[in-house]
Amino acid sequence: MTPLISTTRPTSPPSFAELGVRDEIVRALAEDGIEHAFAIQELTLPLALAGDDLIGQARTGMGKTYGFGIPLLQRVTTSPDRPLTGAPRALVVVPTRELCIQVSGDLADAAKYLTAGDRPLSVQAIYGGRPYEPQIEALQAGADVVVGTPGRLLDLAQQGHLQLGGLSVLVLDEADEMLDLGFLPDIERILARIPDDRQSMLFSATMPGPIITLARSFMNQPTHIRAEAPHSSAVHDATEQFVYRAHALDKAELVARVLQARGRGATMIFTRTKRTAQKVADDLNERGFKVGAVHGDLNQVAREKALKSFRTGDIDVLVATDVAARGIDIDDVTHVINYQCPDDEKTYVHRIGRTGRAGKTGVAVTLVDWDELARWTLIDKALNLCCPDPAETYSSSPHLYTELNIPAEAGGTVGKPTRAPAKRADGETRQTADRQRAPRNPNRSRRRTRGGQAGTADAAPQAARPGDAGEARTAGTSEDTGQSAPRRRRRRRPSKAAAATVNGS
Repeated sequence: MTPLISTTRPTSPPSFAELGVRDEIVRALAEDGIEHAFAIQELTLPLALAGDDLIGQARTGMGKTYGFGIPLLQRVTTSPDRPLTGAPRALVVVPTRELCIQVSGDLADAAKYLTAGDRPLSVQAIYGGRPYEPQIEALQAGADVVVGTPGRLLDLAQQGHLQLGGLSVLVLDEADEMLDLGFLPDIERILARIPDDRQSMLFSATMPGPIITLARSFMNQPTHIRAEAPHSSAVHDATEQFVYRAHALDKAELVARVLQARGRGATMIFTRTKRTAQKVADDLNERGFKVGAVHGDLNQVAREKALKSFRTGDIDVLVATDVAARGIDIDDVTHVINYQCPDDEKTYVHRIGRTGRAGKTGVAVTLVDWDELARWTLIDKALNLCCPDPAETYSSSPHLYTELNIPAEAGGTVGKPTRAPAKRADGETRQTADRQRAPRNPNRSRRRTRGGQAGTADAAPQAARPGDAGEARTAGTSEDTGQSAPRRRRRRRPSKAAAATVNGS
């Protein structure tokens, strides 16, 4: 049986130095303001540093990345049996591109003072949506730690560019999300390429049956660590939740008021569809908010640009779909707005988990349309939120201003548009995609007919030709000008004989 360790957050968390972490890693973390361990980190580090297999379970925002990242870095740089030669020694598999970028960045920050012989330790991100060539060149140049998404990892491994035979550490991060996205077959193919004598770690917010089965198949007597009490709520206690019944035609106005709440910082808005995400982002931009979008219709460069701007504060509102938002790990989000009701309770927990992270407080606002009430009732019952019938709320409702601390003078706009419309993956803006016009022939001049005579905008009317006064003229090329003659349409009615034939047939 897998041992289970469960605990709540300690009152006085230890420092990383006290947990036996290398000075180089402690120094790098301290420069980022990280000195004390979270509960999941305090529990995992002693076991992981000793080389044990483990399963880490904690809600989103509880510090799982460094829970496996710190022991991973320390193990690959201190293992005498497998020296660093440029071939991958550690592999972290994540479900989404955004999480791949996030995790690889965190590991690179923690490893900036670590070396592999006479060179710095290399952490490389491998994910789809980007060209293969730069990633292949990075692997050939040497990658000690690889963080990647299943599809791209498997492609490069099958092509022979990613060598997995020398791994000493394997990590599956956000395993439950990989299950939801259908990546388990790819993960099993990757596992078949990895040596058996390795350390394995699996981290997940929830532990559904298929994940437990997977863990038993590739892990060696793992210790199951749960960084909170079993009876803890699935949602963050530090997140204040508000649920309103809102009309679809008033949601944009309502959201504009919420974004003007006092103390509102970085905000994420969730939608169910890509089209709605872009529509909401464009609408908020027109109202003067600094907003970006992350969804599947945007190319990878645009998505990364939006996330970077959100992290640096250039924009303070990010509109995202559920799939695109998986793995977005930003600690300073103060508000989450569910523009559309989530599909189920797991999606709801994932969405509002973007705020109230790392011990901070947050606000979650969920807008439920009339046709979404049945779905919301199931979510409310599953999470025991005690709000099965949300209050009917409009952008002018007094209780909205009072509960969310919105100034009474807040309106639907805050200024002029801040940016041009975002481009989709095919390079088109939403406006140009909605209405396409054929290119105009520069050699063609406009003709207008008035009183049976043809004319142009840049030349005097030509003399009337035979047949212009009333005869039907067939389309063709005029002999005297070399241009197409004006076409005059005439509705023809069937003759009486033809009509009789049709009716009698």
